[in-house]
Amino acid sequence: MNRREDAVRADTVEEYAHLWRHDEHQLRWVIWNTTAGPEVFDRETDCPVPVDDEEILREVLRRMRAAGVPESDEYPGRPCG
Repeated sequence: MNRREDAVRADTVEEYAHLWRHDEHQLRWVIWNTTAGPEVFDRETDCPVPVDDEEILREVLRRMRAAGVPESDEYPGRPCG
């Protein structure tokens, strides 16, 4: 990859920084391990967080794990009505 692609990728990853930074919403995010693979899950909206690029998703998940974001094999949200 060239430097421009690296910079774009780094900027894109940083757009998701709120997922692994500690703040008042620390327990809002979960790494949900589904049969299709791990997903970022937002407990507040009760929905997965879309990360369309597989390489970016891997880096986001790596940073979330390094920050100690909880992981679950079970559906981490509220029961659907």
